[in-house]
Amino acid sequence: QVQLVESGGGLVRAGGSLTLSCTASGGTLNKYIMGWYRQAPGKERDIVAVISWNGNSTYYADSVKGRFTISRDNAKNTVSLQMNSLKPEDTAVYYCNADRPDRREDYWGQGTQVTVSS
Repeated sequence: QVQLVESGGGLVRAGGSLTLSCTASGGTLNKYIMGWYRQAPGKERDIVAVISWNGNSTYYADSVKGRFTISRDNAKNTVSLQMNSLKPEDTAVYYCNADRPDRREDYWGQGTQVTVSS
């Protein structure tokens, strides 16, 4: 079973940057679609960005396009989310997800808090 641990969250001023990292143990990520999701207080968990197993394809929510970049390093079993030009509305708990539809495997990390002050 894959365990995911996020890190890199924190408090930052609007316009600032943060990089979130997700490290996996208990398995290798090279066959998983990896994604970052976020959940703000009182709201549902929403997709932020997704990257294909080989890194060749990415998807971004409209709200973060041009500001966030998702990347992965299969050799290090990590996926990252570079967040630039942060806005107060980016404040949320950010979750890492590993998805392998062919095996119906879906794993989540415990989340890391990102708070953007105005």
